[in-house]
Amino acid sequence: MRQEEAYYAYWLSSLPGIGNRTIERLMETCGSAEQIYMASEAELKQVLHGKQLESLKTVKRAWKLEEAYERLITQKIGFTWQGSENYPERLCHIPDAPFALFYKGGLPQSEVPAVAVIGARECSQYGSYVAAELGKYLGQQGIQVISGMARGIDGISQEEALKAGGISFGVLGCGVDICYPEANRGLYEKLLQRGGVLSSYLPGTLPAARNFPPRNRIVSGLCDAVVVIEARSRSGTLITVDMALEQGKEVYVVPGRVTDRLSDGCNRLLKQGAGVFLSPQDFVEELGELGKQQKNQEFQGGSVNRMVQNKQGELSGKARISALSEEEQLIYRLLDFSPQPIEKIAGRLSESIPLSRVSMILIRLCMEGYAVQISPGRFCVRGQ
Repeated sequence: MRQEEAYYAYWLSSLPGIGNRTIERLMETCGSAEQIYMASEAELKQVLHGKQLESLKTVKRAWKLEEAYERLITQKIGFTWQGSENYPERLCHIPDAPFALFYKGGLPQSEVPAVAVIGARECSQYGSYVAAELGKYLGQQGIQVISGMARGIDGISQEEALKAGGISFGVLGCGVDICYPEANRGLYEKLLQRGGVLSSYLPGTLPAARNFPPRNRIVSGLCDAVVVIEARSRSGTLITVDMALEQGKEVYVVPGRVTDRLSDGCNRLLKQGAGVFLSPQDFVEELGELGKQQKNQEFQGGSVNRMVQNKQGELSGKARISALSEEEQLIYRLLDFSPQPIEKIAGRLSESIPLSRVSMILIRLCMEGYAVQISPGRFCVRGQ
């Protein structure tokens, strides 16, 4: 493929007011990005209306093909477009596929399984724990983790996949030269080393609400299946689910309690027929070819329900429960992912321990990484 083709494709992807569908029609009419650049006004008028045509002509007059592309490369930003060799194959099969992608780091590999992990930004300790365990397991198995690098479920799953030696890719609703949210700067830098960040938006594009639904279709488009961990009844996560279903992707959902508003969206998806996520191992096995490599392997913690019951297992690298004293173990086993007041915890003890001592032990468990004080006097098990 000639280098010049990249010059013309970059120019075409940079035209304001001309989206994927219009570019598709231009390609059908003219044949290639270069031919669009060379096309007569009469040919362009077959597709473009007045403002679009004027926009194209204005940019064309000011655009210096080679210089513009070289500036992009100088910023260490990669560029791919439909028809180029490294354009992600999975995106070729979705409706309204982005004409071009900008990326830093690398791009997802078409021959390697990929899973999108999505969910609530303000997730619970329970959701945080499940996202961490799933991300870790997928990373250990060499399955690419695709997500939006957002706070909460997205970022947690990606962070844990990378910690486990896996590969992950963040799809942004802004330019790839902008880290959003800024709080995930550490994750952004790690993704550049073990995976990448990509976007259909030009470098320098600031994050905006309108950018995220189109971003979400790329998240789902790049994966083989989607796992939803916590979503409210009105959640941006559900937009991604709708797009995934439109693209023919498998959708799996972590069930939640009927009283938990963070699980309203998840439980509704289950009622509508989404796949039930019981454990990372079961999930991978249900993906057909992926499961053949996993059947004889035991996932630490088992199903989501067993994860909750077996909190005495390793919690994100902290010491095991066997290192605790008998009193500490007794109180620790009463903790759940839902915050409880000290009085309730003390009341559930089978033997009498003074409230002041229960409080002291809970504070110690927090300091050692076993528990979290959510608010004064209310404690739950640590999810990460």
